[in-house]
Amino acid sequence: MHPITPIKNAVAVLIVAGALVWALDVLQLLTLSVYKEQYMSFALGLTLATIFLPAETEPWTGRTFGWWFGIVAATTGFVTCGYLAVMYPVLLPTMIIKPMPAIICGAILIPLLVEALRRVAGLTLCLILVAFLIVGLFAHYLPGHLEGRQVRPGRLLSYLTIDPNGILGLPLLVTSTIVVSFVLFGNILNVAGGGAFFTDLSLAAMGRFRGGTAKIAIAASALFGSVSGSAVANVASTGVITIPMMKKSGYSPSDASAIEASASTGGQLLPPVMGAVAFLMAEFLNVPYAEVALAALIPGLLYYTCLFIQADLLAARKGITALKRADLPRAMTVLGKGGHYIIPFAVLITGLFKYNLEAERAVAYATAVTLFLGFLRSYGPTRLTLRGVFHAVVSGGRTVADIIIIGACAGAIIGVLNITAVSFGLTLQLVSIGESSLFLLLITAAILSIIMGMGLPTLGVYLLLATLTAPSLVELGLTPISAHMFIFFFGMMSLITPPIAVAAFAAANIGGAPPMKVGWKAVQFSWPAFVLPFLFVYSPSLLMIGDPWRIVVAVATAVLGVALISSGLVGYASRRLLGWERGVAVLAGACFLLPDDATTYGIWINLAGLPLLAIIALRLMLVREIPGLATEDNIVNAT
Repeated sequence: MHPITPIKNAVAVLIVAGALVWALDVLQLLTLSVYKEQYMSFALGLTLATIFLPAETEPWTGRTFGWWFGIVAATTGFVTCGYLAVMYPVLLPTMIIKPMPAIICGAILIPLLVEALRRVAGLTLCLILVAFLIVGLFAHYLPGHLEGRQVRPGRLLSYLTIDPNGILGLPLLVTSTIVVSFVLFGNILNVAGGGAFFTDLSLAAMGRFRGGTAKIAIAASALFGSVSGSAVANVASTGVITIPMMKKSGYSPSDASAIEASASTGGQLLPPVMGAVAFLMAEFLNVPYAEVALAALIPGLLYYTCLFIQADLLAARKGITALKRADLPRAMTVLGKGGHYIIPFAVLITGLFKYNLEAERAVAYATAVTLFLGFLRSYGPTRLTLRGVFHAVVSGGRTVADIIIIGACAGAIIGVLNITAVSFGLTLQLVSIGESSLFLLLITAAILSIIMGMGLPTLGVYLLLATLTAPSLVELGLTPISAHMFIFFFGMMSLITPPIAVAAFAAANIGGAPPMKVGWKAVQFSWPAFVLPFLFVYSPSLLMIGDPWRIVVAVATAVLGVALISSGLVGYASRRLLGWERGVAVLAGACFLLPDDATTYGIWINLAGLPLLAIIALRLMLVREIPGLATEDNIVNAT
């Protein structure tokens, strides 16, 4: 074992243990009064130590600059944050009259955060943070509405370090408590056999249909992605099984990779567990998590409905049949062996929706139930062991270190915008754009979300845009949850949108397909995620807001619209479609997809889709097959 490994493991365990202690209010039970900023300082110190400690792959020579720098940076970061954690009750009230301790801590901590962010998230987000820090010093030189107040360097350092609106702010609190708890839940569930159970359940449920391998991939990735909240991790874990399976059944390497990337990315949309962003959104909006989950339910189901339809039509077009029944597990057998893994989710959902528990406490109870069931009963040959639990905890602590650092740096950016008042000027500038055209502002926000999200985790993109653009959307009359869902969708879609589509490229690497081709195919498969945000901005009925009857009608027409557009894009219904037939199908689908209350003429646009639908239906009934299309399609595919 590498000498540094036990230290890194111990630090990772402490990160998880600290989150559980905070989630279960253990300190309060021990009658210890602790500021939440003290806990966050402790978690941040451990996180910096995790990131800066030398990797196990580095030779233990003690002679390289990188090795010594890592040890010094890890120790310095931990000691500085430890000092903040212990002295915070004294530093906060004296921050103005005796700022020097806070200034010194900030002068040490902020450069370490910049370097840590570069290591975990790459140069792009690091440069964004540096740019905002520079804005904090020179905001009074910005032009026009963006001009902010002058802030002295010492005041900026002390504010970002100590103030609850700076580094020790809401993003760090959410990432160091809720996210840690959910990552631990996912890891424990996986080592207990839950991952294998849900994969087998997807195989039993979907394998007997045409294109069953793709439907298995979609179902498994949706279930796993909802818990993991990471599209790339989802691709890496499920894609190694599903992509070769799809290729073997007849899907092309690019189609198989794109389907997996799209399904893995969409897991963050799917309640009841939607990854880290949903919990942060609930905190920003100051609403229960259940409200965010309900709002995401319809868009999430429409997204996966579209993926299933396209996978099915593509299978029909390519002649991909169902898997052999002899190769499929029986659903009742799978449920009989692993049905107990549904109980933790029932506990989680009950805690969140019925008892309105805090997310971190609800998932802590679900994790405890998972542990109990895992020790009691296994799925397959592997039984949960103490060693497996230890590895799950260590893996969870190391995994969340990246997310915690992003949360801390997002807090620094929010702090800069607050202390300089640049956020007000930016909101005013964006509102002036929206006054001429709300649609233009939405397009600007969508493009900004995708550009800023290139290569970044969804959480980082959302944190930035929730601060920069969401206030201006709300100022123009959008409901807060519509505005935040809008930027969440487009931030998430940056993971599969070229030129930097990390989830699509990860899938392409597994599938052996051209990365850019996989990226553009993933965009095609995931097209509802680019359209639905504009629709629910104009019609909150798709977010389950408003009259129940209107919500039912909006969902029914949206499903029909999704089916028609998917048919047009794939080029297949009950047979292959001609070019003009595909165009009519897409146009008819667009008419139905628009909610009737989105515009003044919404109901008339819906009705305009009826004759277009009739044209397609009549053509399919009268013309069963068009000679030559099959040969032409084979030529295109071969090319």
